[in-house]
Amino acid sequence: MEIDLANLERTLQTRIPGLMDAARRYAVLVPLVERSGEYHLLYEVRARTMKRQPGEVCFPGGRMEEGESPEVCALRETEEELGIPASAVKMLGRLDFIAHRANFILYPILGVVDRAALFPRLRPSPAEVEEVFLVPLSHLLHTSPLEYDYKLIPETGAGFPYELLGIPRDYKWQPGGENIPVYPWQGRAIWGLTGRITRHLVQLIQAAESPV
Repeated sequence: MEIDLANLERTLQTRIPGLMDAARRYAVLVPLVERSGEYHLLYEVRARTMKRQPGEVCFPGGRMEEGESPEVCALRETEEELGIPASAVKMLGRLDFIAHRANFILYPILGVVDRAALFPRLRPSPAEVEEVFLVPLSHLLHTSPLEYDYKLIPETGAGFPYELLGIPRDYKWQPGGENIPVYPWQGRAIWGLTGRITRHLVQLIQAAESPV
């Protein structure tokens, strides 16, 4: 079988590389809100009736639909969850994406939300959002998160072909690990992927403000 290298090259030049073997793609809006003369981050608390991660703190967002860009997805999900229209959000740009061990990729998009679209006009969807709250960016910039580590130990399933691969059954698989930042805030905990995105944003701001 011959391969049309010219056609393959055109395909490679026109496609956007993604995460290999990723089964799903998600996007979230990281909403900056100006209030009382300073910027805050807007967080949600997921409804207790949600099947996945009920009651946890998150940013507005969800699974990307076919043909959607991360920006379009983040804006669509924000309007569905909070009633904030796309016209009320100024997109600043993409933060680092997260390649998750569960075979999905998450795109955080930083944006500034017009105050006029917030309180009292905010309309959280009761099916998805229990409450929303703001955290001053100054607090996050001057408060280091609590950090915890846990190990990820590889475990092969039944029938794994050790003999075919020519490796022993006590093969030394490379273990993994993950660091979990936790930001306590007024009885809540900002952690997990949301904590990682928060920490990443804080580090970007600190690096941008540091003298060269």
